[in-house]
Amino acid sequence: MTAPTTAPARVLVLNSGSSSVKYQLLDMRDDSRLAQGLVERIGEGTSRLVHTPLQGGGAKREAHGPIPDHAAALKAVAAELAADGLGLDSPELAAIGHRVVHGGLRFTEPTVIDDEVLAEIERLVPVAPLHNPANLTGIRTAMALRPDLPQIAVFDTAFHTTMPESAARYAIDVETADAHRIRRYGFHGTSHAYVSRETARLLGREPAEVNVIVLHLGNGASASAVRGGRCVDTSMGLTPLEGLVMGTRSGDIDPAVTFHLKRVAGMDEDEVDVLLNKKSGLVGLCGDNDMREIRRRIDEGDERAALAFDIYVHRLKKYIGAYYAVLGRVDAVAFTAGVGENAAPVREAAIAGLEELGLAVDAGLNSVRSDEARLISPEYARVAVAVVPTDEELEIARQSYALVQSPASSNE
Repeated sequence: MTAPTTAPARVLVLNSGSSSVKYQLLDMRDDSRLAQGLVERIGEGTSRLVHTPLQGGGAKREAHGPIPDHAAALKAVAAELAADGLGLDSPELAAIGHRVVHGGLRFTEPTVIDDEVLAEIERLVPVAPLHNPANLTGIRTAMALRPDLPQIAVFDTAFHTTMPESAARYAIDVETADAHRIRRYGFHGTSHAYVSRETARLLGREPAEVNVIVLHLGNGASASAVRGGRCVDTSMGLTPLEGLVMGTRSGDIDPAVTFHLKRVAGMDEDEVDVLLNKKSGLVGLCGDNDMREIRRRIDEGDERAALAFDIYVHRLKKYIGAYYAVLGRVDAVAFTAGVGENAAPVREAAIAGLEELGLAVDAGLNSVRSDEARLISPEYARVAVAVVPTDEELEIARQSYALVQSPASSNE
């Protein structure tokens, strides 16, 4: 390896799922992306790697064939990066940042990963059984490939740890809740942090001066109330099931429904789990979880699709109103993620009727498609309505790089 001409400034961001790895390599001197890609169907004979170099004019490359495990997946990623002169052995690589879904109450900020941190992430597996094991696999594989490099965990839950106890606790027996870590943790935290801060920037103000309601609307969906840059409430709870209507998740539901299904329908715990997480939400209501398809069906007069849309929007309005009450003063409502950024009818319907709260959407501005953060409210509106594309990878990279650049980190 040749010595770098400047201090290392690249960060590789890894998002390891149970059968996939998403990655981006960023240069933190200007927040530019050097490469990105995806390995999917890990452990199957039909594995696929898609790699896209983002500078130098290189073409997207695809590779097909069995990738048996995450170790093989990351080695394949390393080989693709090396082919572009961006290998994991580069002295310009400052850190690897890992998305970790659940950090409990202990991890309130990005954290350098060591054996103790790994053990705590593992202890949280019972409250994040689908996500934390996959995150751990990606971390351990990356550590084996570059044991000399700082590995940083950035937690989805961290941004929400500022919630007051009045918002975070469920009204159940305290001893039982504490013994089993039952409380509202919230998720999508990196997105809510990024979007709330970018919304303040769009308004020309500091985050500490602004109160924002963030609506992260993708296949998974969540809302947050952010006062002066700090989360004070969020819609997801112990798990990502609580809150808004989502693509396949029910969101808020009477917990007694689960008992009823066991008694009356004879469903066991696993069947109820699958029903509420994978067969509910939009797909349960109308058979589709793609908002574009739902809108097409509505235009053709499909009543089930129309009802699904109305239920989705009704829940959104409830949370906007609730978080308006929690914050007391709202400066902006920000839509983000796949549906929030692209589905103009959802934005229009969610804000419609809220004029007395100072909210309105300009039809012309709302119809414009753009990758840029923008206001879609008329100038007279007391509360700004914004569309702010989220960038969780950039947020993870920024947090990881800031940590390795800090004096405390360099002195460890």
